[in-house]
Amino acid sequence: MSGLAMLHLGDITLTLPVAAALAAWLLACRAWRGALCWGLLYAMAITLVGASKIAFLGWGTGIPALEFKAISGHATGATAVFPIVFFLLVREHGPVLRRAAVAAGLVLGALVAIMLVAGGHHTASEVAAGWATGAAVSLAAIRCTAAWPPGQPTFAIFCAACAFAGATLLIKSAPLGYWMARAALALSGSERLHSWYIHG
Repeated sequence: MSGLAMLHLGDITLTLPVAAALAAWLLACRAWRGALCWGLLYAMAITLVGASKIAFLGWGTGIPALEFKAISGHATGATAVFPIVFFLLVREHGPVLRRAAVAAGLVLGALVAIMLVAGGHHTASEVAAGWATGAAVSLAAIRCTAAWPPGQPTFAIFCAACAFAGATLLIKSAPLGYWMARAALALSGSERLHSWYIHG
């Protein structure tokens, strides 16, 4: 897999639709508690990432000594989504395989984080914060979704596919970077944004 493809695994244009599909799958399987837990945890993580970026753009917050500006959304998204995806795919195949699947998801999130640093998109502290946030979300959600009624697989797949398609259309029509910049300017009262890049 190329570095660009690896980075796309953490892009919100992919992770948000996958998160929506997971919620739809859980609802279709009548796992009400799991769906609510997953939805709230994922929403909280994305809100935290967005708030940290708005805070930096508007007020220049961060920790210069750690080269930290804001939490990496790519690292957060990949590490939040893929461990639970892998877990759900093997949830009926025993605890050893389930643990291995979760570990593989966490490793995948770490690989995305490493690629972000290697490509100069984020610093190590930013991806570490993102990985930790995503890991906390996925592990907590897995505890909520460890068992539920089996439901109808065909219906669950249909619901997940519809949710994925709907969320994909929504996220592609909403330029999140633009709206975060607008929010940062409006909330801070500044006339210009703080530059994300060290040189520029």
